[in-house]
Amino acid sequence: MHEIDFYMVDAFSHRAFGGNAAAVCVLNDWLPDEVMQQMAQQHNQSETAFVVKQQSGFALRWFTTRNEVNLCGHATLASAHVIFSHLDYPDERIHFETLSGRLTVTRDGEWLTLDFPACPTQAATPPAEMLRALGIEHFLSARKGRAWLIELENRQQIEALKPDITSMTPVEHKVTVTAAGDGEYDFVSRFFSPGEAVWEDPVTGSAHTMLIPYWGEKLGKTQMLARQVSARGGDIRCDWVGERVLMSGTARTYLQGTVLLD
Repeated sequence: MHEIDFYMVDAFSHRAFGGNAAAVCVLNDWLPDEVMQQMAQQHNQSETAFVVKQQSGFALRWFTTRNEVNLCGHATLASAHVIFSHLDYPDERIHFETLSGRLTVTRDGEWLTLDFPACPTQAATPPAEMLRALGIEHFLSARKGRAWLIELENRQQIEALKPDITSMTPVEHKVTVTAAGDGEYDFVSRFFSPGEAVWEDPVTGSAHTMLIPYWGEKLGKTQMLARQVSARGGDIRCDWVGERVLMSGTARTYLQGTVLLD
C-alpha cells in the first residue's frame, strides 16, 4: 500500500473558498504517468501538482483532468505553500525543475512570489465562434500567446460575461479576457478553459505571464496590482522584469490527508 501525503490549497487567497484550489501530492518518487493522471481525474480540480524532493530543490509536474500541462501558476504557489508550511522547509527560496525550466518561489512573510518566464503575445484575429460563445461583439485588442488575450473596455463588461462554454471547444480556445482596472487595480481579468473540469479558472498564474507584459507595456509600468474577477476571485501583485514576471500571492491549506494506493 502506497501512502501519499495530500493537501488541498486555496492559492491566491488568504481565506478558505477564495482564490484557486489545487491538489498537491508529495511523492518519494514519480508514479507512472497514467496513475498520476487518474489521481488528477479523481481529485477533479483544475490542477493537481506532484512534487518530488531532489538534491537541488524539487521537481514539479502539473496535471489537469485531461492531460499533463507545461505550466501552472496557482498549483506552483500551492506546492510552495505546502513545502513552506508543512514540510519544515528552512529556506526562503524554493527551486522547482519543471517542463518550463527552473521556476523559483520566494517567501516574504505570508506572501509567496513566483518567478516565471514572461509570455509574449502577438496581434491575431480571434475565431468568430469563440467571440460568439463569449458574447463579445466589440473588443479593443486581440492577441495570442499561451492562450487568447482579449481586451474589453471596462471591468463591468468582464464581470458581465456569461459564456456558452460548450460552444467554446476545442480546448485551443482557452482565453483570458481583460480590461483596465478602475482605481485600486491596474487591470482585471477572467480566464476560460473549455473542455476542462473547471471551465472558468478562478485565478490563473499562467495567464498573467501574458497579462503582465501586455499591461506593463500599455500602462508604462513595471509594478502592478491585478484582480481576477471570477466568483472566488483573487489578487496578484505583479512585477515585470524584462523576460521574467514576478507574481505574488497568499495561500491557505483547506484540507490535508493521505492518498492510499495499492
